[in-house]
Amino acid sequence: MRNQQMLNEGGNVVKRPTSASGRRQPFTAKEYGPDPVDVHVGRRLRLRRTLLGMSQEQLAAAIGVTFQQVQKYERGSNRISASRLFDIARVLGVPIAFFFEDITEETTKGRPTQNLPEQAGLGEPLVPAFEQDEMSRSETLELVRAFWRLPSQEMRTQILDLLKTMSRRD
Repeated sequence: MRNQQMLNEGGNVVKRPTSASGRRQPFTAKEYGPDPVDVHVGRRLRLRRTLLGMSQEQLAAAIGVTFQQVQKYERGSNRISASRLFDIARVLGVPIAFFFEDITEETTKGRPTQNLPEQAGLGEPLVPAFEQDEMSRSETLELVRAFWRLPSQEMRTQILDLLKTMSRRD
């Protein structure tokens, strides 16, 4: 067996074993730590859950897992299966794509499989944050939630007028 070297999240060199045929052996979470994409998806899950004012226990009950499992999903220490992510998206009222928004090259550059799609000619470039749909961005969700928490319709109208005025300025 030969070894390929990679850097883990802490910047330490991790040797990835390869067979005599050159096939890579998979990294384990124990060696490498949580996958950065799983961590990102977990953060997006926590963001949406908290924006809705939902507890981990409530989400867990709705999708049929323990609250400890939700904690692990949110930390990225446990991967969310496709079917479970589908259920979570339905409960939280977002498209599945919401969980993958704002992933940057910085997030994915240290992944063990970072180059596989490009090497196979199958990968599509990431969409820069400024080209994403503004209505599905986390900042938009936070703004909407804060807006509806204002105590009166009069205050909401004043804030809306203020934002309209500010957005006309150059």
